[in-house]
Amino acid sequence: MNLLTKRPHIIFLVFSVITFILGFNANGGMDINIHDTYYVISNYHFATLISILFGIIGLIYWIVKKVNGNLSKRLNLIHVTLTFGGIFLILILNEFFRKSIMEYDFNENLTMVIYLISAIVIFGQIIFPINIIRGIIRKRNKT
Repeated sequence: MNLLTKRPHIIFLVFSVITFILGFNANGGMDINIHDTYYVISNYHFATLISILFGIIGLIYWIVKKVNGNLSKRLNLIHVTLTFGGIFLILILNEFFRKSIMEYDFNENLTMVIYLISAIVIFGQIIFPINIIRGIIRKRNKT
């Protein structure tokens, strides 16, 4: 728990490297259907994008820690939990897709749940800049 609240940069940097390494072995692609448009991205490029984003977030956490920024432990915990907990839930739910055509309703509901969790993870990233700005303001008020 201390690692999540006091040193979140380590978690993001480690998962950045892990995601980048796993991206080399990623075959296939991912398609996102929004109305009548399909957006297709290869798993390698998606893993590289996620790795870069995790690296940037980890680097910003590290810089704020080095300049003695006062980040909220609670906001750190919420940000890390939403990010990695949501991604973990999406990966688990993705394994429940049924291949049979007869199970269309089940897959439709499962897709909706995955989209909902994805939206929560994406909107949960708003906590990160709020925490950084709050930490910078608190540091200025102390000096």
